[in-house]
Amino acid sequence: MNKLATYASVWDAVADTPGQAANLRARAELMQQVARFINEQDWTQAQAAGHCGVTQPRINDLLRGRVSRFSLDALVNISTALGRRVRMELEAA
Repeated sequence: MNKLATYASVWDAVADTPGQAANLRARAELMQQVARFINEQDWTQAQAAGHCGVTQPRINDLLRGRVSRFSLDALVNISTALGRRVRMELEAA
């Protein structure tokens, strides 16, 4: 009988290692927060791009949740350009 694997999150299912899963999870969470901020400002994608110092297609990727196209470093830079500070904390896994 085939047993289906169970995962704590979708990131655990698609990543090869726990470290990769944690990185994907952190990027996704930060992307969601940046997207929420942009939407709250009621900016167009072009306006958001200007504020973030990136291109409009880059903002489109962010708003569509294309996690694989962003590093944590890039997301921190975008957040900083928006005048936001990124905080992280360690917690037990």
